[in-house]
Amino acid sequence: MTRPIALVVDDEPDICELLAITLERMDIQTDTCANVSSARDKLSRINYDVCLTDMRMPDGDGLELVQWMQSEGLRTPVAVITAHGNVETAVKALKYGAFDFISKPVDLNDLRKLVDSALRLRADDADDSAVADDNGLMGESDSINSVRRMIAKVARSQAPVFISGESGTGKELVARRVHQQGSRRERPFVPVNCGAIPSELMESELFGHQKGSFTGAMNDKQGLFQNAEGGTLFLDEIADLPLHMQVKLLRVIQEKKVRPIGAADEIPLDVRILSASHKDLEKMVAAGMFREDLYYRINVIELEVPPLRDRGGDTLLLAGHILGRLAAEMQLPVAQLDASARDKLQSYNFPGNVRELENVLERAVTLCDADVITADDIMVKNSSSDVKTNEADLGDKLQNVERDEIIKALQESRYNKTAAAKNLGITLRALRYRMEKLGIE
Repeated sequence: MTRPIALVVDDEPDICELLAITLERMDIQTDTCANVSSARDKLSRINYDVCLTDMRMPDGDGLELVQWMQSEGLRTPVAVITAHGNVETAVKALKYGAFDFISKPVDLNDLRKLVDSALRLRADDADDSAVADDNGLMGESDSINSVRRMIAKVARSQAPVFISGESGTGKELVARRVHQQGSRRERPFVPVNCGAIPSELMESELFGHQKGSFTGAMNDKQGLFQNAEGGTLFLDEIADLPLHMQVKLLRVIQEKKVRPIGAADEIPLDVRILSASHKDLEKMVAAGMFREDLYYRINVIELEVPPLRDRGGDTLLLAGHILGRLAAEMQLPVAQLDASARDKLQSYNFPGNVRELENVLERAVTLCDADVITADDIMVKNSSSDVKTNEADLGDKLQNVERDEIIKALQESRYNKTAAAKNLGITLRALRYRMEKLGIE
């Protein structure tokens, strides 16, 4: 098997020697050079598996080298070595296309992890089947194709990514694809809904705690950051983090260490941070509701997910996929949309986006006759309205209506499900599915 080969670019001989010895002990062949021009020459001639470059050199800096590699289309993962605490430079490097960064004095354990991750990514590049087509983000519109291209690009980096977009557009799905197409795919993907964790429990949930550190701490608890070790932590609805937790999160991201509640020592972390929110974080920063320094740390790269109304014919394509999935879940024939149903779906602006489309079709499958969905089965707001509604409230109202109708039918049939299904005009299997979905005992 061919040994990997690395390039170390640094004008300090002691640093070059230390890094080269460390890499050689990892069975990685290593070349070194002391300036940007010789680095360009070597990178032009040799297909390196990883490149480590210092920031300051006699004839330029590491950022220039990163930009040059991007302009030349070189796919060698490059990491920059920055001065301790120089977060601004590290963030710039990631934005320019660097794979990752490491601070001086170089921690050799962190260096080994970084290089291992870079080599995994390089191996994936050599394997045409390593990154399959992304079937989860279906669609043929220019906007969704742009998202797929962006996912492929940011997956090669370790930079924090902020995923913006309206509720229901599929931000978690995008985060999962970034994880699955990157070098961390074999490690955990841990999603966290920041708005769903009570404020008083948030520090314990994220960072963990030790037994006896507070009332009720009966055992040691590992936090979600530790659960994601080596992989990706996805902080959904990060705008809902209280300000005191924003301070703690910023420190963890900057130091790459976490201290569980009650612990004396910090624990090193190797976790990529992805985050998302449907709220406008820039406006929240201006209003003093979100820390500006944290915003710039999590938003090194922004990936915007388009609303469904801007995706053209993707609505019907997605509808066909959803109907197929629902049929498999409910063990029913695949329901078909007639012309009136297709027209109604295409004319509706879907303020709740893909999530609302799923809810609408799920109800339509339950209510339709003879496995054909008509416009009457599509329960949406006035399709001519351009006013955005709260999709969650709309979904709750529709579920309440559906629950009331099912309960009424059950009562009228004296809880004979077969008779109730017949009166509702649906199959017994569909009734059972809806009762379970709606929590009807």
